[in-house]
Amino acid sequence: MKIAVTYDNGQIFQHFGHSAQFKLYEVSGGMILNTAVVDTNGSGHGALAGFLKQNGVDTLICGGIGGGAQAALTQAGIRLYGGVSGDADAAVLALLAGYGKSRRLLRVSLVFFAVSVSFGGGVFALQLLGGRGLTLQNGIFYSAMDLRLILLSAAGCYVLITLLFQRTARHSGLRRELVPAVLTLEGRRVALTALVDTGNTLTDPATGRPVMVAEGEKVGALFPDGQAPAPEELRRPVEALERLGRQGWQGRCRLLPYQAVGVECGMLLALRLDGARVGTEDYGKLLLALSPTRLTDGGGYHALIGT
Repeated sequence: MKIAVTYDNGQIFQHFGHSAQFKLYEVSGGMILNTAVVDTNGSGHGALAGFLKQNGVDTLICGGIGGGAQAALTQAGIRLYGGVSGDADAAVLALLAGYGKSRRLLRVSLVFFAVSVSFGGGVFALQLLGGRGLTLQNGIFYSAMDLRLILLSAAGCYVLITLLFQRTARHSGLRRELVPAVLTLEGRRVALTALVDTGNTLTDPATGRPVMVAEGEKVGALFPDGQAPAPEELRRPVEALERLGRQGWQGRCRLLPYQAVGVECGMLLALRLDGARVGTEDYGKLLLALSPTRLTDGGGYHALIGT
């Protein structure tokens, strides 16, 4: 997915037909992978619509836009969100949260507000049970409840909410389980133990399917003798990709962007398999990302995959 925003010094430019710049956002799996500010090579809605189409844009966010420009964008197959103002980056994030394929941010926000309301409601209920309500003074609610009792009530609410979430998780579709995995590539075969984890959201940008992440040293047998990248080489994935490309792996290997705690934007060397079976499920030509480090410290698995 590629999003374009009419751009002027960080803000959304308000006249599409006179836009001198667009900011382009490359998006995959609900995450922004790359951004670039580009100058337009023409003016008027027809030229700008063609410019966007040539740059692979499928979604446009802009301010004011006329009927002719809307028709040109529709003809070019570009989805339009017009009448938007304010910060360009914020508008794209709002679009991804509200309308994009990834609902993770929206889900986390809803959980946050639900927990906040539960805390407040629980403390308020205890005040009513104790015969102490809230008083309104100068537009602000005040409580006559002792601070220690409020903290104790909050702790009790926390325990109840935690138990509720744990019980809900047991009866939901979420799962974390160890299963055997068999990977094949050009007649070579590797068997290992994988963790099926719905918390892992890494996906193949080309297909949207889950990506398996495996410890590089555990899948070295998939490569011919002397060609498997060592852990130190996997820490430099660009160099590893160039070396494998010279050895005839151009169609098999690629770089896969990812985000993790403490890593704003990293890269993993990824390999397209001929086949992969995880548990009883056949994943076919799965994309396998090679980790330069161990995935767990004594956890009993050497690969993980989302669902």
